[in-house]
Amino acid sequence: MATAAYPPPPPYYKLYKDYIENPNSAPQPPPPIQGAYALYGANYTTDDALPSLEEQGVRQLYPRGPNIDFKKELRSLNRELQLHILELADVLVERPSQYARRVEDISLIFKNLHHLLNSLRPHQARATLIHILELQIQRRKQAVEDIKRRREEAQRLLKEALGTLDGH
Repeated sequence: MATAAYPPPPPYYKLYKDYIENPNSAPQPPPPIQGAYALYGANYTTDDALPSLEEQGVRQLYPRGPNIDFKKELRSLNRELQLHILELADVLVERPSQYARRVEDISLIFKNLHHLLNSLRPHQARATLIHILELQIQRRKQAVEDIKRRREEAQRLLKEALGTLDGH
């Protein structure tokens, strides 16, 4: 039985045959996708906006507007969630057939919590980027200081060597 060590290359390798002589002969990459596109049967969009809860068909439990106190609202929703979970436990003990409404309420609170946290993602990304850039600046300053220190040490050693040579 004869087998090949490797499969043959894909046919599009021929598009790059003159690349070494002329790098501009290779095809350009496709342009970035703009707008909506389908992937694995689901529709996505390149817009980076977080859809509102109303657009998703979910009732919003925290106030609307640009000046939301995230810490206060997250604590409030967390307390409400804890209360509803305790009520669910009580309902499951007392009246097990009436649990569906409590589960829906808990689901609504979780959706609101999740949406509120997702609205903080841009701030988190910005803070993470700032932190990474500050670390890079700090490392580069340390590297410059290390180079200066080693240069001064090398100059000192050269002066000592020249002094030793001149003394002989």
